[in-house]
Amino acid sequence: QVWQIRLDMHLLNHDGNITDAASIAGIVALCHFRRPDVSVQGEEVTVYTPEERDPVPLSIHHMPICVSFAFFHQGTYLLVDPTEREERVMDGLLVIAMNKHHEICTIQSSGVVMLLQDQILRCSKITAVKVAEITELIQKALENDQKARKEGGKFGFAESIPNQRITAFKMESAAVDTNDVEEQAGEIIAKADPPSEVSASPVVHTPGTAQIGEGLESSWGDLEESEKEEAAEEEGESEAAAFECEKVETEDTSTLKETKSDEPIVVSDSEEEEVVILEPQELPRKTR
Repeated sequence: QVWQIRLDMHLLNHDGNITDAASIAGIVALCHFRRPDVSVQGEEVTVYTPEERDPVPLSIHHMPICVSFAFFHQGTYLLVDPTEREERVMDGLLVIAMNKHHEICTIQSSGVVMLLQDQILRCSKITAVKVAEITELIQKALENDQKARKEGGKFGFAESIPNQRITAFKMESAAVDTNDVEEQAGEIIAKADPPSEVSASPVVHTPGTAQIGEGLESSWGDLEESEKEEAAEEEGESEAAAFECEKVETEDTSTLKETKSDEPIVVSDSEEEEVVILEPQELPRKTR
């Protein structure tokens, strides 16, 4: 028998970057959760109530935390933890999930921007710093909750429910005017400090796709060229073979025309030195 755990998330307020918020909420919920203690004796399974035995936590080996990066101006500028309005005008989004041991758990890229290797490495270094900070905050919050429970008090979410503090920052949806976005973005970029290194503007071959890597040059072209060369060689060989066959057929046809006369054909055998005279109608197919 096993425990089946289902994790549900309900959005009370969304102001952008819901992926990071959901990953933090999910991992904290799993770390905070306690299951009933169980004992097994033979085939008899006993599930103890919280009054009989203290519930036990899950075995959480590591905490993967997501960090999102928004890219603007074809990847020239990046922004950590974008808001909902920033997500509407960004060119691409990169989400890196990492634990405090600097182990990358997953990478997800979306949008119409192609990222270079240096950009990915830079984002991974920023992620390592942010994950260490968030993991430390999570551990402190769990320790404070455990301490408050031992003292008989409430902490965090349980403390906020009676005062309705969890909905205090609720915002109504507002329309965003995007008429002068390009002009405003141009002014902001002109006033901002230029980056240390400016990469050439990559070309996105298919709209709506995201690619990670150098991207400016494709190695598939070399394979296509080699395939074209092989196809040209095969075509040349087939043409040469067809030419030889045509040449042989032409020679055979001329020979056949010469053998269609009414004169007898003399076949000589060099080994036995015998001469055989054949009539035209008795000409074997092999001599054609």
